[in-house]
This record gives sequence, structure tokens and C-alpha cells, in this order.
Amino acid sequence: MGVINITPDSFSDGGQFLDSNEAVKHALELVREGANIIDLGGESTRPGALRVKIDEEQARVLPVIEALMQNADFKASGAIISIDTMNAQTAALAVAAGVAIVNDVSGGLADEQMFAELKKLKCKFIVSHWRGFSETMDSLNNYTSVAKDVAEELIERVAKAEAAGISRDRLIIDPGLGFAKDIAQNWHLVARLDELEKLELPILVGASRKRFLAGALEPQDAAGVSNQRRDLATAVLTALLLQRKLWGVRVHNVATTLDAIKVVEALAFANEESSGQS
Repeated sequence: MGVINITPDSFSDGGQFLDSNEAVKHALELVREGANIIDLGGESTRPGALRVKIDEEQARVLPVIEALMQNADFKASGAIISIDTMNAQTAALAVAAGVAIVNDVSGGLADEQMFAELKKLKCKFIVSHWRGFSETMDSLNNYTSVAKDVAEELIERVAKAEAAGISRDRLIIDPGLGFAKDIAQNWHLVARLDELEKLELPILVGASRKRFLAGALEPQDAAGVSNQRRDLATAVLTALLLQRKLWGVRVHNVATTLDAIKVVEALAFANEESSGQS
């Protein structure tokens, strides 16, 4: 899943793709690099970010969705679009425009109409772990055991979605890395994704360029770590996580991540061949 933030204030690429033509151009580039899904978002969810009006969010994302759905190269690629939104109305409009997945980082908590709206649609729904909006989420990181607590809270959200009429085969779960979790908690959660595997649902991991990766590289100056270094760290983590049963990974740099995946797959294939030899 290749990320495109059509925002002025996202933490790593804010302002780069506010122009819809630039967003479309970048989406096609990500597809050429190997992205299967393009994840479009019109509202920043970085720590401390303020919410935007829904009409502004829609004005950012809908023209890009419409342009991609009409683009011959995009259609020929077989790639699909997901909409990164916490607003039910935006989700409905995006799906009507051709989006196949609704990626709600709040897991349906931010907009009480989300589940009711999704019931009418046929799209997939990514249920993320979330405890509060960007302005307050850093103060909501009290856990007894972060991986188990996240899994339990996701179970509750999945149950709510199913009770609202969204079939289980439409659901994908996301541990919500970076949302109401400090650096150490993110690492503990990544290390124990087996707790999420117990839910027996597809898992999406979105670690790309996040603060906990930068903190491992420069503990005293995480904010100063470049996107290039964060992309390499993302690729390494993705390669290591291939031992898990992941449905997908959400990344900004598709090419670097795929290179890491190919190296791990080549080694795994060689190991399998070697095990059959005397």
C-alpha cells in the first residue's frame, strides 16, 4: 500500500501532493514501483494535528480519486484505491467514486455514522486501534500489556462492526502504530503481533517513517532523522516482519520496501532448496 497524503501538514510529506496533478503523478509512480493499493488521505493524523473541515478533506481527495479512476495507466495496472478518512460521508463519496477500501484510523470511533454507512457499501474496511484524536492521543498511552490490550480493544471494534452489519470477510485490522503509543510501546507491539494474529483477520501494518523507527536510529534526536533513513528502517522492519501473517504494509517508499522483500524471499527460497540437498 503506497501512501499519498494530500495535506499541508502530514508529518513526512505534507504539502508535496496538495496539487491534484502532483498527487496523481505520484500515485502512478508508486504503482510503477509495485504498489497494489494507493492510500489517499486528506486529513493529517500526525501527533498534534488539528482536524480539517469535511468539505476541505473532500475537495482534496475526490478529484484525485476521479482522475485515477479515469487514467488508462492506472486502470491497466490493476491497482486499487483506499481512502484514509475518519468521516463517514467522505468514505461514502470515495467509494461511490471507485474506492475499494475504507481505511479509518479511528476504527469507527471518530464518526458514529461510519459503521452504518459502511453497512450499505461493499468495500473492505480497515479497523485500526485508536484512542483519541491527534491533539490528545499522546496522553492516552496507558497500557497494562500493550499488545494484549490493543488486541482486546480491536476485538471490541470488530464485534461492533459485525453487530452493525459489516460482515467479517470485509474486515482488516491495523495495530495503529504511533497512535496513543510511545516509542517503547510501539516496539513492544511490533514484537508481539502474534497477539493480533489470534484474531484470525488480515493484518495491515503501517510503520512507515514513524517516530519509533527514527527513535531507534537517533534516540536523542528522532525528529532530525531524514525520510531517506526512515525509509531504509521501514524496509528493514518490513523484511523482518515477513515471518508474520501480514495482509499488507502501508509505506511511503514502495521501491525500497519491495527491494527488501525480494532479498528476504530470495534467501528463503535458497534455504528451502538447500534443505532438500544432502
